[in-house]
Amino acid sequence: MEQVAIKEELSKMLGQEKVLTENLDLMYYSYDSSFLTKLKPATPDAVVFPRSTEDVQQVMKFAWNNNINIIPRGAGTGETGGCIAIEGGIVMDLSTWSDIEEIDAMNMQVIVRPGVIHADLNNELAKYNLFFPPDPGSSKMCTIGGMVANNASGLRAVKYWSTEPYILGLEVVMPNGEVITTGGMKARTIKNVSGINLTKLMVGSEGILGIITRIRIRCIPKPSARGIAMAVFDNLDDAPATVLEVYQAGILPSGIEILDSSAIHAVNDFKPEINLPNAEAILLFEVDGNPPSVEYEGQVIKEVAGKRAREVEWSTDPVRMTQLWEGRSVTATAAARVRPDGTRIFAGEDISIPISRVADTLRAIRSLGKKYGIQIVNYGHIGDGNVHSAPVINPENPEEVERVLKLVHEIHLLAIEMGGTTTGEHGVGAVRRSYAELEHGLAVEYMKRIKKAFDPHGIMNPGKVF
Repeated sequence: MEQVAIKEELSKMLGQEKVLTENLDLMYYSYDSSFLTKLKPATPDAVVFPRSTEDVQQVMKFAWNNNINIIPRGAGTGETGGCIAIEGGIVMDLSTWSDIEEIDAMNMQVIVRPGVIHADLNNELAKYNLFFPPDPGSSKMCTIGGMVANNASGLRAVKYWSTEPYILGLEVVMPNGEVITTGGMKARTIKNVSGINLTKLMVGSEGILGIITRIRIRCIPKPSARGIAMAVFDNLDDAPATVLEVYQAGILPSGIEILDSSAIHAVNDFKPEINLPNAEAILLFEVDGNPPSVEYEGQVIKEVAGKRAREVEWSTDPVRMTQLWEGRSVTATAAARVRPDGTRIFAGEDISIPISRVADTLRAIRSLGKKYGIQIVNYGHIGDGNVHSAPVINPENPEEVERVLKLVHEIHLLAIEMGGTTTGEHGVGAVRRSYAELEHGLAVEYMKRIKKAFDPHGIMNPGKVF
């Protein structure tokens, strides 16, 4: 169907206020936060803003009958090209559909529409002393629907893991317009092993199987106390060794972050008043729970880390904790400022490897940076092996762009070689799809069969995942 006809039909169907058709508006939707879309933006044929399940059904039936691609989109904070119409089609912007439909505090769950912002949801849950634990760095921007689609995690995945364990059920509009409810049509239970678990299949499917329109989320009691320890290391290998020894001591922090020397220098150059100690690595341990347990665990961490670290500081004072955490919180911004003519790009930024291989991996990434003449800032969630590498380049320099693309390709290969994965939390999208067979082998063929069963016309977010 011609683009003009698609725009006209959608406007008739939903009303002009729910449809964008002007070229300037559509251009905005040709990007997300990925470097891929900066190099190859892809403009959709139209953008729609559904406000009900029925709106989504109408659009899906129209797309199904006319073989038009559908691309779901949240806040556009993704870094993989996952919400971009790389093969054309209709972008379904779910970010404005932000209703918190019900907080069922008695049953420790909440029902939301996909456009709810993560931080906004937790602000509401706090009134009931509850929270939704996964904590992505983009908490004040990212949507719950986007988190579900990518199985997002973040800073506190060590203790609280990713989004998937908290999703109890979903309403999903299938490519043909049918609506299914996973997790039980009337269920309000926390436990359910009835039938094939379609909820888990949908979480992390990156929009290639259907459109998620309602989300039932498990919440847990909000911890009453929190503490932070900072450990400074002159030897890079001592950082992951300390993490493993903390685990062996029976302590499970809510988060463990690492900044290597590149990140430390970036933070100090960006904000000198933070004044991080010059070292090969800094670890930040966050502990939460009730006050006695937090204090006990903090002292154990201090004792364990003190065996290898040059210095260790532990605090439960809110002001000091904010100061200790500030270095980590500004790292991503600081990385973008290490070159006056450069910017940080999102490309090979999300590998995850075994904790025991973190030091080897960081050294290998440093060597790759030198090989290609690209400055890289390394930091991440060492507690679960998730390393964020931030290459900094001048994107207007074609030769530098060519070098950085070779660099990030080698970083992805390195992750697999180290027994890891090309993405720990950001997803595959279009950026990492070429590594699917190398990472998963024959399993990719079975993924494709599932995709075919759910979406025989191939209209759901094509060109993503594999």
